[in-house]
Amino acid sequence: MSVLRLSRAEARRIAVRAQLLAAPRPVELLDVVRHLASVQVDLTAAVAPSPELVCWSRLGAAYRLGDLDDLFDAREVVELRGRIMPAEDIRFYRAELEDWGRHPRVEWQEMSADWVDSNDLCRREILDRLATEAPLPAAAFDDTCQVPWRSSGWTNNQNVVRLIDFMESRGEVAVAARGERGERLWDLADRVYPETDTVPLDDAIAQRAQRSLRALGLMRSRVYDLAGILRKDIELPGEPAVIDGVRGQWRVDPDQLDRSFRGRAALLSPLDRLVFDRKRMEDIFDFDYQLEMYKPKAKRRWGYWALPILYGDRLVGKVDATADRETGRLVVHAIHEDVDFSATMRSAVRREINALATLLGLRRPAGDR
Repeated sequence: MSVLRLSRAEARRIAVRAQLLAAPRPVELLDVVRHLASVQVDLTAAVAPSPELVCWSRLGAAYRLGDLDDLFDAREVVELRGRIMPAEDIRFYRAELEDWGRHPRVEWQEMSADWVDSNDLCRREILDRLATEAPLPAAAFDDTCQVPWRSSGWTNNQNVVRLIDFMESRGEVAVAARGERGERLWDLADRVYPETDTVPLDDAIAQRAQRSLRALGLMRSRVYDLAGILRKDIELPGEPAVIDGVRGQWRVDPDQLDRSFRGRAALLSPLDRLVFDRKRMEDIFDFDYQLEMYKPKAKRRWGYWALPILYGDRLVGKVDATADRETGRLVVHAIHEDVDFSATMRSAVRREINALATLLGLRRPAGDR
């Protein structure tokens, strides 16, 4: 098979178009989620939770806060391992959930499975309570684990939380709702996930890779399973390609080739898939960006939750903004211009900022900068 050669501009346009960030905008939320295959959950609300921003960046005024929650409540979408996906796609994960810990392929998974087995009494108590009292948060369960969970520090003394996470990975429990503070509320998986067939594991991973390529447009020549394990036995989706000035080989979605491109402006979540893979972002877009919420304030260059600015097929800057709900304003601390903004660019970015304020039900004074 011949290897396609793409310019960086072509690669950028493929990536932007595949992520539904070109013009015209899509119009149906469920169609967006189905195309993206998954939306990462993060509830940081300096501006708005990331899933809300991801949906709004695609749909614009057609999206209203809470629309994604409505889909979740209607079981049109489900959550698995911190990602929202179309409910019917659970069929691509069932085989892996059923296999988890039963045939461990890496040492850490074997150790985790052994730990779950050592705390089977607590596990069964959780299942029994959920059978009659669900949905419940992890905090509702007594810690009756006989063997404590050991970690590098992040999850020490969180036995029940870790146990439920592993039970989710085993396909036993699922997120049924979110509480007032965003905490996960759990139920038995059979009552949350729809009835579907089970796609055999290798076929499921291959199909998930194809869907990921469709959503990304182009990706590196690697396929991972749900546990993040590289699968070398799965046929790579798409067609092989190289990008001028970028090392390595890529896979490109053939449906994205030889298509026209019309760009637009968009403000992105810091966790948007267009920028989430920082190495891919740097290689294709030559964009300097990091999420700085974990940095001390004095060391931040762009802001706590700065939103990358997409204009056409380029990432051109960041908007440092905060939703001040006490005063009812979207406060724009800075607009960082990585390139010289033309008057047209500046006007388009400000329209997006004003549209974001409208989404949040906040006002934005004209003098903010």
